[in-house]
Amino acid sequence: MLHLLQVSIGGFLGATARFFISNMAKKNISSSLPIGTLCINWIGSFLLGFITGRNFTITWALLFGTGFMGAFTTFSTLNLELIQLLKSKKWTSFGLYLTLTYLVGLILAYLGLIAAIERD
Repeated sequence: MLHLLQVSIGGFLGATARFFISNMAKKNISSSLPIGTLCINWIGSFLLGFITGRNFTITWALLFGTGFMGAFTTFSTLNLELIQLLKSKKWTSFGLYLTLTYLVGLILAYLGLIAAIERD
């Protein structure tokens, strides 16, 4: 039951952070790309790499790794936005968004992992 509570609290905090950051990005950054989701997924990639590299206890892993990051990152939103770009025939934006999300996301996850390991 404690694990469920930890994931739930993390999920609440992650969803709240995603809502706040996404809205701030949309208001302050003009782009043909879904910049809010892109920023969130980049931040999430780095943080999840960092969390993985730190070998947190199960409590912290459930709270931040499963709960917070599960609600913070937005795979379903990413896919919906990609489909919308395809339907709008925005081929360049589609390719750029897909590439930036995955390529930069992988790089940031790796950098997060390295940052965590170097702190030991």
